[in-house]
Amino acid sequence: MPREYLKKATRTASSDASDVNATVQEILDTIEKGGDAAALDYAAKFDKYDGPVLLSEEDIAAASAKVSQKLKDDIAFAHDNVRRFAEIQKSTMQDVEMEIVPGLIAGQKAIPCEAAGCYIPGGRYSHIASAIMTVTTAKVAGCGHIMACSPPRPGEGIAPAIIHTAHLCGADKILSMGGVQGVAAMTFGLFGLPQADILVGPGNQFVAEAKRILFGRVGIDMIAGPTDSLILADDSADPFIVATDLVSQAEHGYNSPVWLVTDDRALAEKVMDLVPGLIADLPEMNRNNAEAAWRDYAEVILCGDREEMAVCSDEYAPEHLTVQARDLTWWRDRLRCYGSLFLGEETTVSFGDKASGPNHVLPTSRSAKYTGGLSVHKYMKIVTWQQATRDGARPVAEATARISRLEGMEGHARAADARLHKYFPDVNFDLSAAE
Repeated sequence: MPREYLKKATRTASSDASDVNATVQEILDTIEKGGDAAALDYAAKFDKYDGPVLLSEEDIAAASAKVSQKLKDDIAFAHDNVRRFAEIQKSTMQDVEMEIVPGLIAGQKAIPCEAAGCYIPGGRYSHIASAIMTVTTAKVAGCGHIMACSPPRPGEGIAPAIIHTAHLCGADKILSMGGVQGVAAMTFGLFGLPQADILVGPGNQFVAEAKRILFGRVGIDMIAGPTDSLILADDSADPFIVATDLVSQAEHGYNSPVWLVTDDRALAEKVMDLVPGLIADLPEMNRNNAEAAWRDYAEVILCGDREEMAVCSDEYAPEHLTVQARDLTWWRDRLRCYGSLFLGEETTVSFGDKASGPNHVLPTSRSAKYTGGLSVHKYMKIVTWQQATRDGARPVAEATARISRLEGMEGHARAADARLHKYFPDVNFDLSAAE
């Protein structure tokens, strides 16, 4: 049967996008030209904060003292899970070498970036989990210097729990500055910081645009849009759990899409009945976000069977993908496009967002079709090397000379010729263009 939309989105992230490019470009240009002073001007304007920019050890200790032991224990639990998962990921990257032809050895090395800049959101919510996800993975990757920046609250500074977490996870410096100015400070090496080689972490549309503009000059984890989530459910799913999970992700923001894809009409209708009441029961700020996201961006899609559901899911390529259906192994093997996969009722996206181990910085806006999320691999560059003996160089030089001449690149050919004539002066080589 063709797909049936029991609920269709009236807006999408692309249709809702505003042009922030010019604004962000102007801020970046001004800060690059004006340095520390310009960044402080923007911090006063946007952050409304005039306290210390770089936190001292005393500042960090004072913030940590404000965090309850119970919260510290929870942070330590989540940090340990993320760290151990990152370590097993890193173990999959190995330095290797092989003899390509006799006398020619080539290899690869995994080398971490030297300086990493981690952006930790702190606007509507204090994103403790983002500090864990970004700083911990940079530390495990082996980055030489890790900077973390987060928006300060007017008259208060960064939330103490974020400071405690960033320090626990391995940040060498913590910058009390948010938005484009925070990203710029890490990129341009302001306030005595090293210039970042890579920028990671979620943020609002201005932060995302700043990273997009700076990409190439620095590496970035990804260009992110609003967070999105999709649930695949059959008639074995619990409608209350499905509805609760949809609402939990809709609270991220007014433009955070949530989608339900199912082959059971009764389940879909029950979930649609439950969602408004679950949203109404949320605190006001969360409720406002979830109401708008459900009203304008959410979709409920009815498919004919599980294969059609899987095809639909792969087309949407969600950031978060939950399966609440029979035969989880089939789904795990079949699904191909997602940021992170959550299998079974016992697993929820909220676990991944906060504490379970795999990273929560994930591809959005269907970019899961071509990339995965943040991991130690993002902080590491795979480089190659090669070394030849004179005998090993001979067949490679001959092939290089002939291919180069066919391509019209005589300089390349002569670099190969020079070695052949030096190492084998008595050999008459045919180095004319390959045919």
